[in-house]
Amino acid sequence: MLPLTLDPIAIAIGGIKIYWYGIILGTAALLGLLVTIREGKRFGISPDFFMDLVLIGVPSAIIGARIYYVAFQWEDYQDNLMEIFKIWHGGIAIHGALIGAVIGGLIYTRMKKVNFWRIADIAAPGLIVGQMIGRWGNFINQEAHGGVVERSFLSDTLQLPNWIVNHMEIAYEGVSAFYHPTFLYESIWNLLGLVLLMVLRRRPFLRAGELFLSYFIWYSIGRFYIEGLRTDSLAFHGPDWLAAMVNGLWSPMKLVFDAGSLPDGGGNVRIAQLIGIFIIIAAVIMIYIRRHKGYAEVRYADPIIFGGHDDGDNGPGPSGKKAMSKPPTIVEQEGVQPTQGQNEIEPNPNSNTNSTKQEDAPPNHQERIRPGKPFL
Repeated sequence: MLPLTLDPIAIAIGGIKIYWYGIILGTAALLGLLVTIREGKRFGISPDFFMDLVLIGVPSAIIGARIYYVAFQWEDYQDNLMEIFKIWHGGIAIHGALIGAVIGGLIYTRMKKVNFWRIADIAAPGLIVGQMIGRWGNFINQEAHGGVVERSFLSDTLQLPNWIVNHMEIAYEGVSAFYHPTFLYESIWNLLGLVLLMVLRRRPFLRAGELFLSYFIWYSIGRFYIEGLRTDSLAFHGPDWLAAMVNGLWSPMKLVFDAGSLPDGGGNVRIAQLIGIFIIIAAVIMIYIRRHKGYAEVRYADPIIFGGHDDGDNGPGPSGKKAMSKPPTIVEQEGVQPTQGQNEIEPNPNSNTNSTKQEDAPPNHQERIRPGKPFL
């Protein structure tokens, strides 16, 4: 295969430059949205609902990613506050993006009066698709890589194509070397995670919120071990026992790889690894508590209720009965317009059976969502 040098600029028209990094991130967000919309349709939810969610979630994620990075690199910004807003200069973090996206999602689901966990479950596969594709933007920019390796490791051991091998040769201060393609490791890990989530959502035992929490557990496990290979990790100076604990958990990787070096003076504990440990423990505890306290009685395949109280699992409304309102815009989406008197039932003096059938018939929006039927 012929070597291929990748230019980070995809299109240049006059003074306007369009970078591959932006194209890849945009594609990642779009495909993640399409995956989410497709699953949402199984629950009768209009695509407009998720498009509006993206309009809140994406800006929230960008803001969260920037705040997170700046908070841990404050010494680089404290004397130049305007640099904080120049996000195109780099400096975002995926954990901050996830925090921002969750906050945006909580606000949006509260506005729409729908349970956050149900929507988060639907969005989980789309999130991991976005991360899986988005990591290739790091490849184009030659960033977020691991430590130095031999070319033979990339070409012979990993059997990577030349266009990846060649682009992993990066020069720093005039010294050129080949580096671990950690973007690729994480992308493959996320692909396996996508398969896992697709399988889990077909399982009848899955409760509301558990697919979303499973996504966090899976991603955090992979990120913990891959982060140990990187050389650009955000880190802080923690107690020796904490650094020893983190290094001990990562030690099985030493059988295969050497750990990536931390930046000089950057610290001894990688923040992403510590956050990953916290997320895994917190997610497992939440699954346990939600099940044993009765907060997760609704299963993933059950109908999604709009207009009720967001009390954990679409609990009873003010009248004491569960609200059974339909997903937004589903009637408008199908072009069905109610006519005057449509819901009125005319008594039939000759037959009580026909009247009973009409009274027992579920609303149109409930006919398409059968409780208890798994959504595959």
